[in-house]
Amino acid sequence: MIFTSDNWAGAHPAISEALTRHATGFSAAYGTGDLDRQVEATFNEIFEREVAVFFVATGTAANSIGLASVSRPGGVAFCHHQAHVIEDECGAPEFFSDARLSPVDGANGKMDPEALRRTIARYPADFVHHGQPVAVTLTQATEIGTVYSHDEIEAISAVAREKNLPLHMDGARFANAMVALSSTPAQMTVDRGVDIVSFGGTKNGCWCAEALVFFDPEMARQVPFIRKRGAHLFSKSRFIAAQFAAYLENGLWLELAAHSNAMADRLRSAIRASAKARLAWDGRANEVFAVLPKTVSLAAETKGARFYEWPAPKDMTGAPAPDEVLIRLVTSFATSETDVDRFAELLG
Repeated sequence: MIFTSDNWAGAHPAISEALTRHATGFSAAYGTGDLDRQVEATFNEIFEREVAVFFVATGTAANSIGLASVSRPGGVAFCHHQAHVIEDECGAPEFFSDARLSPVDGANGKMDPEALRRTIARYPADFVHHGQPVAVTLTQATEIGTVYSHDEIEAISAVAREKNLPLHMDGARFANAMVALSSTPAQMTVDRGVDIVSFGGTKNGCWCAEALVFFDPEMARQVPFIRKRGAHLFSKSRFIAAQFAAYLENGLWLELAAHSNAMADRLRSAIRASAKARLAWDGRANEVFAVLPKTVSLAAETKGARFYEWPAPKDMTGAPAPDEVLIRLVTSFATSETDVDRFAELLG
């Protein structure tokens, strides 16, 4: 009953097999090999246009390099106040981009377009003392398991375009969000006005594979140098490419995301049916948040359940009482129905 994080899950067998298969022989280094080029072409196919793709090892690197590519002196980038880039990346996006992150309010873990517009207005482009706006970044799926709809992404994009700012999407759980929306990659991104995507694979069955995708290759002209300076140009990049080759082949990535989402839905149903717990809010991706008595939480952990306690958002309705706790439960491609059902039994 491991619900701590999808990062705790291993690699899918097809991805492990691909790594083994490409471990022998020789291949051109630094992203110039045949396999690298093949996977880049696959990204063109799934996004239905020519894109610029850069492989990195971590989502933090993808986010940091993406924001660095559009930053300018005194830069300010805008994100939801609960976003991973501002809460859980140890200041790396700010360190690498030299841009501050300015938090934006919004319900359900999603930026409110009007709140975004007001926050950007605090930084007039010609007022040197405050700094200058350089980008907007949204997290899809969000840090609380919710998902921006196509219309919501387009509304954020409209504000970004109005202010002449590029829009970046942190897609650490990109596949989970896309499956939840019954969307295509293009429909959820470039068709909605997104300029840059941090495309995550690690949380969805890869060993260590993330990609930074630019829909206008001209925007990415400096990225090779930024990636190199940021220590994420792998000499044996074929091993990231090998993971993506297996991940994207025959829709495996969608199958894995659909499974983890289904397990999350099963968890939500169990929590709704429980007399001891309640859903903190509804979600659509593979993160589930529940409120339960501290005694029940402790008893579940004693019986082998693993999850994290979570700080209550400032705008949470029905926040935990003093004798209750908010917990986060994350499902993955490796979560089984048995895991979920055993946990449900602990809730009664």
